Amino acid sequence: MEKQCLSSYTLQQLTALMKELGQPTFRAKQIFHWLHQKLVVDFSAMTDQPKALLAKLEERFYLANPTIQRKQQSKDGTVKYLFRLADGNCIETVLMRYHYGNTVCVSTQVGCRMGCRFCASTQAGRVRNLEAGEIASEIYAVQKDTGERVSHIVLMGIGEPLDNFENVMDFLEIISCADGVNIGMRNISLSTCGVVPQIDRLAEKKLQLTLSVSLHAPNNTMRSSMMPVNDAYSVEELIDACRRYQKTTGRRISFEYSMVRGVNDTAETARQLANLIRGMGAHVNLIPINPVDGSPYSASDAENVKRFQSLLTQMGVNATVRRRLGSDISAACGQLRREEATKEDKA
Repeated sequence: MEKQCLSSYTLQQLTALMKELGQPTFRAKQIFHWLHQKLVVDFSAMTDQPKALLAKLEERFYLANPTIQRKQQSKDGTVKYLFRLADGNCIETVLMRYHYGNTVCVSTQVGCRMGCRFCASTQAGRVRNLEAGEIASEIYAVQKDTGERVSHIVLMGIGEPLDNFENVMDFLEIISCADGVNIGMRNISLSTCGVVPQIDRLAEKKLQLTLSVSLHAPNNTMRSSMMPVNDAYSVEELIDACRRYQKTTGRRISFEYSMVRGVNDTAETARQLANLIRGMGAHVNLIPINPVDGSPYSASDAENVKRFQSLLTQMGVNATVRRRLGSDISAACGQLRREEATKEDKA
């Protein structure tokens, strides 16, 4: 029987497992504490557990423990990790230091099948979903490596979080649990390219996280040319889902808008964008794109980004320009993983 990842079990699931094994249920909280607060990666480290139980667990389960394959540190303090997983696959994780604390950008899949044409993560497609414990282990590995607490999380790394819905929901439950690292939902942002049915499923959960929608274009022709997901769920369908999400959860949505030179950065597209989301009270995050090998797109210049922001503000849309971090360390998501894969192919 193939071993399962015990790190992926929520406290409720661990409690059910202890009952199944004929153990008192209080052991579930003890084991959860070892895994998600003390961050152990070896069964023998759980010193308050019976050896017979640990032997049974080790027979059936493994603990998520990614190893650092590569690490790059930017002059601005940003650290980019290439982690190797137990099955040999690699993912990327980024630590970003801000005045209010440390934010970690986590991956949720090995690769991505969404096909956004400005993104390096999707160029080789999706290999598999990450389990809940593997996603959590990205944060734990960063904390161990730096000795610094992580206070905020963004699910904006490799993969589409809502394409790995169940595992991501379990991850959110694990990471926000008071018996674990206890990172509050209001300190978590989840980014999606716009998988409409899953946005509606997420709304039903009524979580207090921030939903960030990768919009990147204000009309169907332009968005479909950049993001194939738009062929399945049009701009109008996506905005309707966003409005339903806001109504159900009471949470404001953030729209991600990558600024691409000569494509979506004109005064006309600014007007279309303002008309599209007017009245939502949403925030627009303008992002100068990072260069990606093989992509036909290049970043808008700083002056044009400022003009675009000013136009949106004049039309009543709250817009800010994202601070570019790690631009000197292969900052575009997916680049490190692709470089490693290329190196291994040549070996």
